Amino acid sequence: MLLCVILASALMFADTRFTRMEPVRAQLSTLVAPIQWLVSLPSDVLNWASLALSDQRALVDENRRLREQILTLSHRVQRMASLTAENVRLRELLAATRQRDMPYITAELLSLDPDPFTHQMVIDRGRRDGVYVGQPVLDASGLVGQITATSAYSSRVLLLADASHALPVQVNRNGLRFILQGAGSYDALNVTHVPDTADIRAGDLLTTSGLGGRFPPGYPVARVADVVHDPGQPFARVTAAPVAQLQRSRHFLLLFPPAPPAAPPEGELAAPALEAARRIGTAATDEEAP
Repeated sequence: MLLCVILASALMFADTRFTRMEPVRAQLSTLVAPIQWLVSLPSDVLNWASLALSDQRALVDENRRLREQILTLSHRVQRMASLTAENVRLRELLAATRQRDMPYITAELLSLDPDPFTHQMVIDRGRRDGVYVGQPVLDASGLVGQITATSAYSSRVLLLADASHALPVQVNRNGLRFILQGAGSYDALNVTHVPDTADIRAGDLLTTSGLGGRFPPGYPVARVADVVHDPGQPFARVTAAPVAQLQRSRHFLLLFPPAPPAAPPEGELAAPALEAARRIGTAATDEEAP
């Protein structure tokens, strides 16, 4: 033991005083490397086994959640099948036109705007895919925002949470229409100019109303979180939470709503109007004649 101490002291002294010991140390490190690998092998195996078990546990939990979600969705699909059949029968009774499925394309998130005062993102679809400015963007839960700029291979999306974004919505429970505006926060939206006597409650679902012709009607947007009535104030303060996962979603749907019907030319509109006015004037003259 004394010899080992003396030898170690001599090696440390030589290592600090002479530079020729560096190649020797490098060769000794090369020789010792397999021993170090063998020593660390059990701990590496244990770490790998624990990681594999944790990943397997996470997969099992995710599989269980997906099974529960499948059961829930299957129950909803069964109810939707009955409601769809009833809707078809009612439309046949009313001789109403049948709604067609709206075409869409999928998109994936590319990047988020780093500016903390704006809420925008970039997706991997552009003009070559038919994307246009003002196009609605949804995720699996609800409306996310709209396209504000396009390039050949990507597009910029203005999110609902942005303070400059506003859209017309309606309460799904009773059809009341309001304007929903972003508040600069991912989890809060403002319902503006709500009369203090309006029938709106916490938990009400807000959907697109279709007014303005940009967003098709019936898509979920937000759920009312809080309604505050101030005594003496004509309007209530109403806040809502978006139903879309604005901070988590990575895959989106871009809708292609049908174009609104074109207005008839000015000449074609003027002729029927003039004819109707002439008939009204003639009827009024005949009544006054006696």
